[in-house]
Amino acid sequence: MKTGIAPLILSASRATDIPAFHTPWLMNRLEKGYIKWENRFNPAAPVYISLDKVRLIVFWTKDPRSLIHQLDKLEKRKIHSYFQYTLNNYEEEGFEPGLPALSERIKTFKKLSSAIGKEKVIWRFDPLLLTQHLTVDLLTERIRELGDELIHYTDKLVVSFADILTYRHVAGNMIRNSSCFTKENIHQAEFTEKEKHITAQKLRELVTGWKQLNPNFEIGTCAEEIALEAYGIRHNKCIDDELLIRLFPDDKELMDYIGYHPGLFQQEDTRTPQEKSKLKDKNQRRLCGCIFSKDIGAYNTCGHACIYCYANTSRKTVEKTEKE
Repeated sequence: MKTGIAPLILSASRATDIPAFHTPWLMNRLEKGYIKWENRFNPAAPVYISLDKVRLIVFWTKDPRSLIHQLDKLEKRKIHSYFQYTLNNYEEEGFEPGLPALSERIKTFKKLSSAIGKEKVIWRFDPLLLTQHLTVDLLTERIRELGDELIHYTDKLVVSFADILTYRHVAGNMIRNSSCFTKENIHQAEFTEKEKHITAQKLRELVTGWKQLNPNFEIGTCAEEIALEAYGIRHNKCIDDELLIRLFPDDKELMDYIGYHPGLFQQEDTRTPQEKSKLKDKNQRRLCGCIFSKDIGAYNTCGHACIYCYANTSRKTVEKTEKE
């Protein structure tokens, strides 16, 4: 028996960079009206995803150039979108070998933001990584340089601390594909508790300065255990019902979905914590704050070859998938 669903929100995608590598596929599937999605843990039981009810696509990308000129087609279909745009600076270390030059990625970020609005382009510096030479001071200085460039083009920065040792294949890929790491020092890529607090303090100082240029600017962490609210850093929701209320309050289907029903003269969010908690995506990690969406990506299909990526088993596996 075939399993079918018709979600309102698509995530595109935590598993691969659809805007960079699969925009033609996505536009084709929108024309066809459905997607055949395979669970990597159970490929023999595909899920058929109807696109008839889709109201929102949240894009995750490091290079959206191919998609920018297709966004008007989404609008014609009355499909909203916003972007989780990862823009790191690991050029010197070579951690992201498949990406365009940093200067080009900054230009693309600004172009996208100018086209759709800065509130719809969320800047991610993710993950935060350390090496013997890439210290907390140097890393936060790189974040400052990027933030100075982007402050008028985004309202939010999202960060996460690298979880390397949790994923054995990630640690192995980093050791094999970077001269920065060995079996003996791979643990240094992760932050100690003390380093996390030092980083948070430095980020708070940066945000204080940026807010003078963009009062709406805020910062959050993605799926982190550590509480950094004392530094003005919230636990983020990447698929975010609160953001949907700000961006698309007139979309009744979306608002009904998240349970937001403002009164005639009352625009505040009066939903209870219990009502909000029911929206949590139980398919994600425990610490993930996202509301439910259907992710349509596939593992081992991203060509950026970032050495820290958990969604690619290895470079050889990606190359084999591309040939198939």
